[in-house]
Amino acid sequence: MTTLLTVQINGEEAMVAWGSRLGEALADGGTVFFHGDLGTGKTTLCRGVIHAFGHEGPVKSPTYTLVEPYNYRGVDIYHFDLYRLGDPEELEYIGFRDYFDGSSVCLVEWPEKGAGMLPTADLGIFVKYMDGGRQLRILSSGQRGEIILKKISETCIEVS
Repeated sequence: MTTLLTVQINGEEAMVAWGSRLGEALADGGTVFFHGDLGTGKTTLCRGVIHAFGHEGPVKSPTYTLVEPYNYRGVDIYHFDLYRLGDPEELEYIGFRDYFDGSSVCLVEWPEKGAGMLPTADLGIFVKYMDGGRQLRILSSGQRGEIILKKISETCIEVS
């Protein structure tokens, strides 16, 4: 089963707050793919997720390192940015399979760069510019994705 949720977000604060809601819904782990053009707010959403777990510092996109690990409240969180990945097989060099263990939170920006190597995401979030803000289209995949999306939609105010 696949469910679609569409949300309109206006401003960086609202984007971080929405990412924080997503983080709360990911308390038991999950994999989220973030799709969108440069500058649409994928990293800002990831910042909200990571802050929801207790991180207080800055969250930068791991464009050159490919992955930035965090651990809060006993949860391993991995923030991937695959923008500079030359070939999906390069993921083997960083031992990427170890990150996707089912209990961790994996946030993947530019997942299309790792096509064929990455596991299926529980959620796919498509971010685009719209009406002076951002539109998020969130697609669930599988039972876990449905559960996460249900948790998010229960806390969303601006849902269309």
